[in-house]
Amino acid sequence: MGKEENSNHKLNNKTNNEKADARLEQYTQSENLTNRMGQIKHKIMVLSGKGGVGKSTVAVNVAVALAMNGRKVGILDTDFHGPSVPTLLNLDKARPSSDGTSILPVEFVEGIKVMSIGFLLQNQDDAVIWRGPMKMNVIKQLLSEVNWGELDYLVIDFPPGTGDEPLSVAQLLPNSDGAIIVTTPQDLSTNDVRKCINFCRQVNVPVLGVLENMSGLVCPHCGNVIDIFKKGGGETMAKQMNVAFMGSIPVEPLIVDASDSGKPFVYHYSKTAAAQAFAKAIEPILDIKEKQKPSSDVVLSEKKSDTTLRIAVPVVQDRLSPHFGHCETFAFFDVDVENKKILHQESLAAPPHEPGLLPTWLHERETDVILAGGMGQRAQGLFEEKGIRVLIGAPSDAPQNIIENYLNGKLQLGDNICDH
Repeated sequence: MGKEENSNHKLNNKTNNEKADARLEQYTQSENLTNRMGQIKHKIMVLSGKGGVGKSTVAVNVAVALAMNGRKVGILDTDFHGPSVPTLLNLDKARPSSDGTSILPVEFVEGIKVMSIGFLLQNQDDAVIWRGPMKMNVIKQLLSEVNWGELDYLVIDFPPGTGDEPLSVAQLLPNSDGAIIVTTPQDLSTNDVRKCINFCRQVNVPVLGVLENMSGLVCPHCGNVIDIFKKGGGETMAKQMNVAFMGSIPVEPLIVDASDSGKPFVYHYSKTAAAQAFAKAIEPILDIKEKQKPSSDVVLSEKKSDTTLRIAVPVVQDRLSPHFGHCETFAFFDVDVENKKILHQESLAAPPHEPGLLPTWLHERETDVILAGGMGQRAQGLFEEKGIRVLIGAPSDAPQNIIENYLNGKLQLGDNICDH
């Protein structure tokens, strides 16, 4: 073997080893994510399409109110550019520890476990200048490498808008309980918050309800309410968007003092009207039942039967996506092949299109068969390694029509339009 050929051989081995290491890392991280999140009963996202509405204050006080009701609670702050949770809890100087294999969150009153990117900055004034992929990787680590332990609720605080952070969590936690949408009463806020609700619908995150913050100032002298930011905008918008309205939190000067001094408002000023409004707002969250596995539980327990399959269909704009890697969502169908029946179906937002991620992601969701329009040979091989059968050349039709034709033996498969 010549020097050049030997050098190329070593380079190919190195490249193959690096790819194998990357696949192993993705599998391990995904397995860690499943294990960590499996110990948490409910995941609650706190979102807003508008900045300056008090979203982080709402997230912290909702979490503390849940803990005051005897629940085991964690708070995850994913606002990389302006992490507020450490300040709101007087934890600016706190640092997470490690048990050698995972990160241990900081603990606060009532046993609340807290993790924030703010804990990882050397200086509180440091700016975080990251693009989307870096944010995605760090969010994966915060969810999969932090040892949250067993929790009743994980409350996740986000930056304003519908960018990388909420999209990443929506994809990583497809079975979250849903989002609290925070707004203030004025049109400037509610118009942006509508987009946030539509974002949740597009990525299959349930909207638990709209919470209107800064709803009105109660005069400490006469008791009259001064509607600084108009009145009732959040409730009106919730009705128009057909989502629940969780209540109104009045403007309370003590909230400002409590937030600046790192004292959770609902904990230290529980008798005030604002604290009581928070207590009322979390009632529907306390009433969330622990998620049972879908009715397809029976189906999944019968997976050993050759007559029961879980089929995944990549979807874009409500039709099968011709190019597998470009889909927006996956439609999953649990079917009884023998009786030609659809037993259960659900739709999940597709994870990021990263090398090697989809085979693991679909395998974890117990997929048996993929019906696709086109897929490269290498990708097909990765799915086969996971025991997933791939059928190529399916037509760009509504997913349910494709499945029904498949069950009835009428599905016509064409050419692979993405054979590379």
